[in-house]
Amino acid sequence: MKSKNSFSGSIKNFFELTIAVSKKEVIQLSRDIRLLFVIFFFPAFLLVVFGYAVNFDVRHIKLAIYDQENSELSRELINSLSSSDYFDVVAFISKPFEANKILDEKYAQCVLVIPKDFSRKIYSKQNVNLQFLIDGVDGNTASIIKNYVQMATFNFSYNINQEVFNRLGFHSKKIIETEPVFWYNPSMQTTKFLVPGLIAMILLVTSVISISLTLVREKERGTIEQLNVSQLSPINLLIGKILPYLIIAFVNAFLILLVSYILFDVEVKGSYLELLLTTILFLFASSNLGIFISTLSDSQQVAFSLGTFISLLPSVILSGFIFPIDNMPWLIQILTNITPTKFYIVMLRNIMLKGVGIEIYYLQVIYLSVFSIIPLILSVIISRRKFKTI
Repeated sequence: MKSKNSFSGSIKNFFELTIAVSKKEVIQLSRDIRLLFVIFFFPAFLLVVFGYAVNFDVRHIKLAIYDQENSELSRELINSLSSSDYFDVVAFISKPFEANKILDEKYAQCVLVIPKDFSRKIYSKQNVNLQFLIDGVDGNTASIIKNYVQMATFNFSYNINQEVFNRLGFHSKKIIETEPVFWYNPSMQTTKFLVPGLIAMILLVTSVISISLTLVREKERGTIEQLNVSQLSPINLLIGKILPYLIIAFVNAFLILLVSYILFDVEVKGSYLELLLTTILFLFASSNLGIFISTLSDSQQVAFSLGTFISLLPSVILSGFIFPIDNMPWLIQILTNITPTKFYIVMLRNIMLKGVGIEIYYLQVIYLSVFSIIPLILSVIISRRKFKTI
């Protein structure tokens, strides 16, 4: 009976000490208005900036025309291009050297050269070569423009063939009809693909950096010595420091989700409960990473730099946020496991965009759970060693 009372008393004392540390951190946060403004404003600001700025959709391509024939058929070709949202005719040139100048000055991204015998060859059933000069500095955009112009010329050629057959009294028929159906993102908007990654990246950066500064602030102010001689254990101190930032990060997650729904029409197609649980797990993992960084740093400047380097760069490059992991070399694919953002993005896209259950992404839950434990264990070990040496 006595052992049960002592055990319950130790548990009660553990929670009381942990809550006391959390209250102390909340009081310090409430006095730092600038930090609170950054914590709550910065994530929404980043979401808006990245959501509108980072866009892989290529529309309104600036097109210049060098029409050497200037016939009715060539004007029909130009109208077929300019009537869509993909091309904007910005200039008509009359001399060959002007094409180079326009591309060099980036006044246009593509120049269409229509030959002098364009109509004659078409009506005499000969092959016609159209030339598209494309700015290839940005290889990805240039490839997309190439696909657009090939499709546009194919449709124009097909329409001409249809007119010729109709005049002769024949009716051509397509043997195979294609009807692409895009699941999960029917509008093919890049923003809807990027928003889950933005949410993960913003939450990781804000939680890691804010938490990594907590213990370092105690070191710089000299209050860490008072904590060392108190009844606090390293676990009390670390968990007590984590809790307030977990709550703040969770509120940030809700605000980011709300902003993404209002501005980018990103809806959660899956379970809100699974979204809640996976977000809590991710915040716990990122908070532990921030605590680990704080135990390694002796100044807030070092903690901020180290936290930014560890959280921001892997989140952008190695998490699959922008660059597909499957296209990376196998050695780099192994290296991508150093960031929890990789696992959380997979879960977010499955829940938000696909609306599938945990049976699809349960491996990511396991990986993220393992990742969340390792930094906390290392933080406790390092803190205990430091406390013993003081």
